[in-house]
Amino acid sequence: MAKKSAIETNKRRRKLAQKFSARRQRLKALVQDKSTPIEERFAAQLKLAALPRNSAPTRIRNRCEITGRPRAFYRKLKMSRIALRDYASKGAIPGMVKSSW
Repeated sequence: MAKKSAIETNKRRRKLAQKFSARRQRLKALVQDKSTPIEERFAAQLKLAALPRNSAPTRIRNRCEITGRPRAFYRKLKMSRIALRDYASKGAIPGMVKSSW
């Protein structure tokens, strides 16, 4: 099980990214638009830099929904390999059986 603080930090980052996504997208489009004057683009870049650092989607860490483990994460199932194996052994995932030979 991961540290509770790490899991909560990640949850806060997800909330912030959701809250500022529209503003961040609008400012990024303004910065990348070559037809706008350079002063406006620079002002937009400064506003973008002034946004909270944790509102950037790249700061969100994919974590297992069950254990909070940050590594060996399957995106499609939203769980780590260890939780996946445990659930498969219990028969909780339909169609998945643990192989043995």
